Amino acid sequence: MPSPYRAIFALPGTKSFSLAGFLGRMPLSMMGIGIVTMISQLTGRYGLAGALTATVALSAAAIGPQISRMVDRYGQRRVLRPATLVSLVAVAAMLLCAKYEAADWTLFVCAAFIGCVPSVGSMIRARWAVLYQDTPRQLHTAYSFESVIDEVCFIFGPIISIGLSTAWFPEAGPLLAGCFLAAGVFWLTAQRATEPVPHPREQDGGGSALRARGLQVLVVTFVATGAIFGAVDVVTVAFAEDQGHKSLASVVLAVYAAGSCVAGAVFGLLHFKGAPARRWLVGVVAMAVSMIPLQLVGNLAFLAVALFVAGLSIAPTMITTMALVEQHVPRAKLTEGMTWVSTGLAVGVALGSSAAGWVIDAAGAKAGYGVPGVSGAVAVVVGFLGYRRLQQPVPRRGGTTDEHGADGQLEERRSVA
Repeated sequence: MPSPYRAIFALPGTKSFSLAGFLGRMPLSMMGIGIVTMISQLTGRYGLAGALTATVALSAAAIGPQISRMVDRYGQRRVLRPATLVSLVAVAAMLLCAKYEAADWTLFVCAAFIGCVPSVGSMIRARWAVLYQDTPRQLHTAYSFESVIDEVCFIFGPIISIGLSTAWFPEAGPLLAGCFLAAGVFWLTAQRATEPVPHPREQDGGGSALRARGLQVLVVTFVATGAIFGAVDVVTVAFAEDQGHKSLASVVLAVYAAGSCVAGAVFGLLHFKGAPARRWLVGVVAMAVSMIPLQLVGNLAFLAVALFVAGLSIAPTMITTMALVEQHVPRAKLTEGMTWVSTGLAVGVALGSSAAGWVIDAAGAKAGYGVPGVSGAVAVVVGFLGYRRLQQPVPRRGGTTDEHGADGQLEERRSVA
């Protein structure tokens, strides 16, 4: 591991909470595709499978920020454990309902409660933000490392989930995803020394983190960005099927994630000067431009190369986005702010997947790549319109009271440790 990455793990507890976060994030890439594989094998109904996956995604998008808001107020341990238990019970209920052919509505009820799964990535980034709040360079490297971990999950998670459900038994993929979630969250919340200090309601000023004007720009932009991801996934599967190699779709999409993984690893080794808003806008434009070659694809080999290049802009943009959230959201609401970005992505993925499916049915798989192209253009427009908000300094970053600013929180964390 290059020295900048080794350096961020010099503090006690960093290796443990990062590994716990890796386990807890695996379901992010395993649960949805696992449900699709399970339902399609048990019933052969892809429409039902897709609707259940969309229900999980939209439920998580609605519930996730509320869970993170409670985490900011009451602490990770007190909130994450009961929320995770609700999600795990819902997963178990769905597996039983699917296996014993219960009514469809029972599956949708279970899917809605699975959405109680916490945003583990936001919890890990919040811990890094506390540890390295006074050293921006190390925080940049930490955010880069977490983006690499995200991409590793998306490279291997679907392969594991699909492989187990097809080779072992249909419920195996979602079952293992639930096991990863339980292990990751309960291990993470057992680590109290690095847990961010909670900020009760009277200290955080009330209201949602989404009131921050800069965060609003980031969330809306990432709705369009999420539409890129959702559309690319669906269209790539359809395109691979048209080419007679549907099984290679997962490999091609893994190449997409690999491009992001490589870029994120390199990005973390670099040191940038100046405001991150400009780098963020360049990243959004790069993501949009990278969608243009997809309109020209003629075979899977060319598609894989085009997606690898497209992936190079993802992780750097996400890393810079988290840096902007850290700048524009009061520290007392940081976890919630990071989760709102993930919520924007989740909503966008659902919209992009639906739009791409409609276009594929109407005009064919190749035409479907127009959806991520249009989504990228929308992201650029929103980014330019909101650029001035991202450049504006945000006063009183530490929260609504001076004693709970950056220095106050660090002192509280040390006292807890």
